[in-house]
Amino acid sequence: MDGFAAVAYVFGREVVQRGVAAVYVVAFVSTIAQFPALLGERGLSPAPRLLAWARSSKRARRLLHPTIFRWWPYSDRRLTAICVAGIAVALALVAGLPQLAPPWVPLVCFLFVWATYMSVVSIGQTFYGFGWEMLLLEAGFLAGFLGSSASPPPTVVVVLLWWLLFRLEFGAGMIKIRGGAEWRDLSALTFHHETQPMPGPLSRQAHLLPRWFHEWEVLGNHFSQLVVPWFLFVPALRVWIPWDGFVWIGTAAAAVVIATQLWLVATGNFAWLNVLTIIVAFSAVGLPGAAPAAVLPLPWLWVTLAVAIAYAVISWPALRNLTARRQLMNAAFNRWNLANAYGAFGTVTRRRVEYVIVGTESDDPADRDAVWLEYAFRGKPGDVSRIPPQIAPYHLRLDWLMWFLPLGRSLDDWFEEFLARLLDADPRMLRLLAHDPFEGRRPAWLRVDSYHYRFTTRSERRATGHVWARTRLATIRGPVGRAESANR
Repeated sequence: MDGFAAVAYVFGREVVQRGVAAVYVVAFVSTIAQFPALLGERGLSPAPRLLAWARSSKRARRLLHPTIFRWWPYSDRRLTAICVAGIAVALALVAGLPQLAPPWVPLVCFLFVWATYMSVVSIGQTFYGFGWEMLLLEAGFLAGFLGSSASPPPTVVVVLLWWLLFRLEFGAGMIKIRGGAEWRDLSALTFHHETQPMPGPLSRQAHLLPRWFHEWEVLGNHFSQLVVPWFLFVPALRVWIPWDGFVWIGTAAAAVVIATQLWLVATGNFAWLNVLTIIVAFSAVGLPGAAPAAVLPLPWLWVTLAVAIAYAVISWPALRNLTARRQLMNAAFNRWNLANAYGAFGTVTRRRVEYVIVGTESDDPADRDAVWLEYAFRGKPGDVSRIPPQIAPYHLRLDWLMWFLPLGRSLDDWFEEFLARLLDADPRMLRLLAHDPFEGRRPAWLRVDSYHYRFTTRSERRATGHVWARTRLATIRGPVGRAESANR
């Protein structure tokens, strides 16, 4: 040991503020491209319908999280306008322009993008019901209080970012230990690379690694999520290692988190979850030396202290959740999506089932000569010869929800409406797909078939050129024609 030393977090602040802002740009772009078709005025689950319900009673209004559209009637154009404004402010933060001004300027900018995106998430329903939406909101809120280059990063805000990272990592670790036996017997990653929601270009190669590797992979995951996060809170303690001399423990803990998250980035597509975790982890990367000569202005010091005290109060439910037998995963305990509980994959799907949508222009769906053509999605598996694309940090919301369908007991209402839109050849819906086999024409009938998908072995790939092998299981829905769809 070499005792304690001064550590400065100016570099970490730069990475966190610019990185979080960059993720907001991705989130707003994703919203402009997908929200109108999924949740807009003529969407699968129209947001105006949710807002009308929220206006129907006081209880309904309390259940709706804060959104500008409670007071400013929703339209697709207005949604696009606030997203464009959010992109403009976020790009300025990426460039570091507000950070050149006094601390309240980047704070106002971050609060703007936070409130704007929360207005979207609050009406996003199931299409925005992912843990990384809450993570982005919380990270954006905290990043604003890191201040600007006019003063050093407030220590209490840096610690709040460590607390966010701790909840994110330790919460995910505990949900696994309390979840499926596959995490305890070290078998989880022998099939997770194959069955994860959105495989990436290297997922098959990762899946084909030997079993002993996957077992060590699980052990490494447990170490990274259950042990390492505790060392974030001893940042200035230095230890000596033979190959690198003295290192700061907090920085070393952040490096382990970053390394494990990079492996997840390489082997899957989890939207911006992993990228944002890496960005937040940089808050614990300290550089040697004293803090900058400038000191925190007294008003700014009081503001950040007040935020820290308030955060300590609202963090109690999340802290209690970490020790609860029935731990909640990705749960918000207040209307502002702050001090949330996080976690992912408490259980791992062992078998990949995909729903494949096919259509025909034949008048008689029972005709044996009818030609059935398959719709292709942008990210989810379909064509067995296609290598899974790299999508993250972009988020394909429709594709993700398609993965959840086989896990449920019935088809969701949004999916029934989706089939109806395909029968109408709705241009906005077709733009969310990778390939429309009818090139804009309306099919006469649709059918939904279920398939078991698995990655091909190396010998199968050499023989067939296929990345996937699939076996048809059953017809889940259909044939569905226009008349039947119109009567729903």
